[in-house]
Amino acid sequence: MDAWILATVAAAFLQNLRFLLQKRLAGTHLSTAGATFARFVWGAPLAVALVAALLAVRDTALPGMDARFWVAALTGGVAQIMGTVFVVALFGRRNFAVGITLKKTETFQTALVGFVVLGEAVPPAALGAIAVGFAGVVLLSDPPTPAPGQGWARRLLNPSAGLGLGAGAMFGISATGYRAAGLALEGGDALLRAAVTLAAVTTAQALVMGAWLAWRERGEIRRVFRHWRITGLVGLTSVAGSLGWFTAFTLQTAAYVQAVGQVELVFTLLTSWLVFREKSTRRELTGIALVVASILALVLLVG
Repeated sequence: MDAWILATVAAAFLQNLRFLLQKRLAGTHLSTAGATFARFVWGAPLAVALVAALLAVRDTALPGMDARFWVAALTGGVAQIMGTVFVVALFGRRNFAVGITLKKTETFQTALVGFVVLGEAVPPAALGAIAVGFAGVVLLSDPPTPAPGQGWARRLLNPSAGLGLGAGAMFGISATGYRAAGLALEGGDALLRAAVTLAAVTTAQALVMGAWLAWRERGEIRRVFRHWRITGLVGLTSVAGSLGWFTAFTLQTAAYVQAVGQVELVFTLLTSWLVFREKSTRRELTGIALVVASILALVLLVG
């Protein structure tokens, strides 16, 4: 099995674990922004330490970084912050499995962004799979118990759908930005370039989120460190999962990585049922099944 596939599956598992921990944080101790900040403030020093370890063990120098790298990396980092905020906010509106599935529109949106920014086209045969996936998203975006007399347009165009689609767009931009950043580095193998990109991005994200919280939510930073046992785990799973994503993005087209990364849905359903004891409606299960079918089709097409 190709290295990028193994890295993607591992990243998807760790990402699901991180979202589980962030849902715990958002539902008990911290605000949406605080739960988002938790992944960066602990992840940044771990990422920097990883780069230092790789350089020491291999006795090599940092890859060359130019303006293209920083523009791509910082664009991806800001988009990832926004996407994470949208996902954490979505957890308060719909159950865990549905929230993550709506977020997975990133696969389709990454293909579009990758084509526009990097010229990486998706084969025409994938369009049918994408259509099936969007049909599933439409089913998932419809509220479980709509108000009497509420038209279908208002039922589908609701805040949950907007948050899910917004998260997908932001993660699509971030995935393309990270791939562009990794490709812009001069020298080093895939793992070192992924680690350097991760360290740069995560450090910038921690600084941006820290400044925001200090300005808008005083006291939230203190609460993040007060609950260090949980927030530290969020940071650890975040940096480990991100290293997997960044490595895969360095080795393969972002749209294909996101397609394989849809295996996260399997982990999500198990988490929803076994950890949170949540139940999904028949319509939601149908929507999830359609999204999964589109994922499998995409994986077969790109494989």
